Amino acid sequence: MENLEFLKIRRSVRAFQNKNIPRVELEKIVDSARFAPSARNIQPWEFVVVTDKNKLKELAGLGQNAAFMAQSAACIAVFSIDTNYFLEDGCAATCNILLAATALGIGSCWIAGDKKPYCRQVNSLLNAPAGMKLISMIALGYPQEDGAFKVASKKELKDLIHWEKF
Repeated sequence: MENLEFLKIRRSVRAFQNKNIPRVELEKIVDSARFAPSARNIQPWEFVVVTDKNKLKELAGLGQNAAFMAQSAACIAVFSIDTNYFLEDGCAATCNILLAATALGIGSCWIAGDKKPYCRQVNSLLNAPAGMKLISMIALGYPQEDGAFKVASKKELKDLIHWEKF
């Protein structure tokens, strides 16, 4: 378990190749999400995988700053039942999706969900049951840019870490 490189190379990808992601890879990505931590192990999440190009275009038109989703190979919408910690739990699952995609060489970009004005429209378009809350939409695809997976510019650890007190 020494290899944590995929954590360092994960980045938001918004330009995708015109190439489908095999269903087995999408299932691996969603499978990783179900292993995310959740409060009291309730596991309140459910996932909708969208690969239909017309539906991807519709979703892209709903979300703020989501136009690039129309060119993605897939979108995973993360939903949660309304629990005390639905947002934290759903965000943990979303992070697992982002990291699993990177580990598989698939680009991803988290598009906000909860509390956005388009939530009801996304819920309707994806036939979400009443009471389900949209946590996030994650656009997925093979990166158009060569070398898309490289260590991102981040603040230095020494500037962020504090021991025993701030």
